[in-house]
Amino acid sequence: MKNLNSINLDNKYIWHPYTQHKISPTPIRIVSGNMTKLKDDKGKTYIDLISSWWVNTHGHCHPYISKAIYKQSKKLEQVVFGGFTHDPAITLSKKIIKILPKKLKKVFFSDNGSTAVEVALKIAYQYWINKKKKKKTFIAFKNAYHGDTVGAMSLSSGSELFSVFKELFFKIKLFNYPSTWYGDREIDEKENLILNKIENEFKRNKDIAGLIIEPLIQGSGGMNICRKEFMKKLSNIVKKYNNLLIYDEVMTGFGRTGEIFACKKIKSEPDIICLSKGLTGGFLPLSLTVTTNKIYNSFLGHDFDKALAHGHSFTANPLGCAASIASLNLFESKKVLKNIKFIEKEHYSFSKKLLKLSFIEKIRICGTVLAFEVKGFGAGYKAVLPNKIKKFFLKKGLLLRPLGNVIYLMPPYCILKKELKYAYKIIYEGLEKIK
Repeated sequence: MKNLNSINLDNKYIWHPYTQHKISPTPIRIVSGNMTKLKDDKGKTYIDLISSWWVNTHGHCHPYISKAIYKQSKKLEQVVFGGFTHDPAITLSKKIIKILPKKLKKVFFSDNGSTAVEVALKIAYQYWINKKKKKKTFIAFKNAYHGDTVGAMSLSSGSELFSVFKELFFKIKLFNYPSTWYGDREIDEKENLILNKIENEFKRNKDIAGLIIEPLIQGSGGMNICRKEFMKKLSNIVKKYNNLLIYDEVMTGFGRTGEIFACKKIKSEPDIICLSKGLTGGFLPLSLTVTTNKIYNSFLGHDFDKALAHGHSFTANPLGCAASIASLNLFESKKVLKNIKFIEKEHYSFSKKLLKLSFIEKIRICGTVLAFEVKGFGAGYKAVLPNKIKKFFLKKGLLLRPLGNVIYLMPPYCILKKELKYAYKIIYEGLEKIK
């Protein structure tokens, strides 16, 4: 009775994200989590194979991070960050700067991935204003997702998700993202065509304020993966024309691509980087927009007009900072990095089995991310896989959330070999049901 009452209250009071409530199934009530597992109100457990929208890195309710938050909560839970500072913010900034590319030196705090991107856009735009050069056009990529706030949505205007808001968007230039997969024989041609078009845009268009991209993996766009060689060439083009390169590593950061950051894997130094999701290990909302001293110095002056007029009530929240410090400490363990490599290796082994299924295509892997497409159900975010396969996965205890016709895995780094093997087995069985 209590379970039913809770769901009734949910239906009465709550508006869920990315949900058409008229036709959506009843939400599952989760009551607890432990490492890779989530437990519902009926006692059923699920292996969280998508890291709860890509935020969980070390596992649910990791005791080390929980303890760090509790310890900080007894000292300082919140303080206004304008005119004040605190040790957790200082320690976190120092730790993050130490592991980012060398030229990234200044940290701006906000609350989530969308705001991290908004801050990056405002920094880039005002940087040119402060230099007495007005530039207002951004280069972005089709199928990109940079967040749900208006500026971030503008960058994602090529996405079918936000068409209703298109009249609110500012001007951008969209280019194809060079997605690749097993057996892609056209990738060199695709990359060269895109790079040539982008370079020509920089040559002719003096209004470009910056280029923003999800490096190596487009998340919500369908787990589209590009090669690091493309990213390196793209970086060189932006630098050649003395423009600003912005990496949205909200999803790719903190180990997802196999390295701590995608930019490290690419060996590329952006001018601005956006970080969130895995920053706190999945415990609390927090984000960072990190930039160079050169950009930061352009905001210095003797009047407020040159300053960055941006902030949030919970900027640099001490509890979020404490969680982030603890999460970064865990990354310093060789065990975590070893687990990331292990997950990638297991994905490659499973992908060979997927190749046997004629209706599965475009298999791709990058770090802990495995993605593939199911033919016959359309493409894009609004493509719909049969409900029976989704129900089958849940019945068997797998938490998966396909992106249209794309099924993907992005598990927490603590996942055990037996859990992965079980997941692969059930996924294969489920796919055979829709053959």
